[in-house]
Amino acid sequence: MDRFLRETAMLNFRERSIQELIRERRWAGEEDFAKIQKIYNFVRDEIKFGYNIDDAIPASEVLKDGYGQCNTKGILFMALLRAVGIPCRFHGFTIDKQLQKGAMTGLIYKLAPRNIVHSWVEVHWQGRWYNMEGFILDTLYLSRLQQRFSDCKTGFCGYGVATERFQDPQIEWNGNDTYIQKEGINHDFGVFDSPDDFFAKHQQSLSRLKRWMFRNVARKCMNRNVEKIRSGL
Repeated sequence: MDRFLRETAMLNFRERSIQELIRERRWAGEEDFAKIQKIYNFVRDEIKFGYNIDDAIPASEVLKDGYGQCNTKGILFMALLRAVGIPCRFHGFTIDKQLQKGAMTGLIYKLAPRNIVHSWVEVHWQGRWYNMEGFILDTLYLSRLQQRFSDCKTGFCGYGVATERFQDPQIEWNGNDTYIQKEGINHDFGVFDSPDDFFAKHQQSLSRLKRWMFRNVARKCMNRNVEKIRSGL
């Protein structure tokens, strides 16, 4: 399990802000189940759903931003888990951009690549690997979506969601797999020891101009859309 506990450039869990958070929350002294559950809940709800400047950023930067999406929240989740001795690994995919419709709108949606890089975290506990994807959307944002589309009683795809159980998705961790975007997956890259290993091989399919537009224009519009939903507007 040593390779699933090592620090990397992205999983920079010895960085001061991450160590201070762990001391403040006293996670290191918990039993393994509580470590996983409390860190999971922190990343899900105290790190809001939103779009960072890039997918491949260090965990300390995600923590500083205070928001993230599948890839960046996953990086922070992994760093915190490894810091307290919980083995974990990175599973890479792509998802269809339809999953992002609503958060992405207009020209931004049209210009986005059809296949968007996605990931979840696999956590080792009591001899088994658990798939963790349900931390991507904070519960306030998700509850606002459920209220907005309260007539939807089955599956839903859009606004960062792709699930067959829109009103009751499997996002609580109590020794089980969790999912919120799984139904949007259209390609599986497999499992990697770290996000560093994955992003060395796979990046979002964007030209230099589109990458600049995403960083400086599109993601800011997307974050405003997400915040409006979270605020109930």
